[in-house]
Amino acid sequence: MRKSSLFFILFIFSKMMFAQTLTLPLYPAGKIPNWQKSNETEKHESTDILWVTQVQTPDIAVFLPPKRNATGEAVVICPGGGYAGLAYDWEGVEVAKWLNTKGIAGIVLKYRLPLSKSNLTPHLSPLLDAKRAMRLVRANAMQWNIQAGKIGVMGFSAGGHLASTLLTHFDEGNRDAPDSVERWSSRPDFGVLVYPVISMSKPIMHAGSRNNLIGEHPNASLATLYSNELQVTKETPPTFLIHAMDDNAVPVENSLLFFQAMKDKGVPGALHVFPSGGHGFGLGIGKGLAESWTTLCADWIKRLHN
Repeated sequence: MRKSSLFFILFIFSKMMFAQTLTLPLYPAGKIPNWQKSNETEKHESTDILWVTQVQTPDIAVFLPPKRNATGEAVVICPGGGYAGLAYDWEGVEVAKWLNTKGIAGIVLKYRLPLSKSNLTPHLSPLLDAKRAMRLVRANAMQWNIQAGKIGVMGFSAGGHLASTLLTHFDEGNRDAPDSVERWSSRPDFGVLVYPVISMSKPIMHAGSRNNLIGEHPNASLATLYSNELQVTKETPPTFLIHAMDDNAVPVENSLLFFQAMKDKGVPGALHVFPSGGHGFGLGIGKGLAESWTTLCADWIKRLHN
């Protein structure tokens, strides 16, 4: 009995190790930017999904495909949750595992949320963490069998807003930074936005995401800064967008306006609007035509680099 129990434990452990290669903190200990000590601790709640709040130490969970199947591509995944929490497994871990079946590395970002007391300036932390995640993946690309020029970002709902913010507010890194990770560019090579929050403007904004990120009554310049349909330039990376027409939480106009801005600036991409699916459908399993988004997305990424 003891031997069989030990074998079972080792089997489960090996499966866990295969599924999630490693977890890395985004920043060196004591070097988290825009952070102050508070009495908060990170919280995990499991119902039908794993819900993470009050993130104190942002990190990335790295899921790598078998080396023989790897395409060299990677995607930093930003789970949604209205900037109040993270749907960590539903729009993070499960997505990374799906990407692995396509030979793509999935990097789940656990980013800080603006409601936390640990932030100095609340709206800055999510983007700081997304930029750092992109740099960290590039810095480790060789050892993870990833090509540094094939790293994208994917976001769902409010995570889609964060991803679209990275797509429009990236930087080329600081060549003089003492931390070598900070010397890398934070510009994604491509983007995937799934039922994304894009705008901070009425009437199409998602009020909860707006309120949590920049406040219920933000000044006009801050609202404009985070209305990413207004921030698209010709340097914005190619982007693939997915939305459902019956999304009653985040209006489809968010994706339509971002895609129109891409078209106006000559940014290549694709937009798929499904007749149904609602909001928060994740991988879309059992959601009719919306279930096809993963196939369409994988094909788009493949063709992007061929």
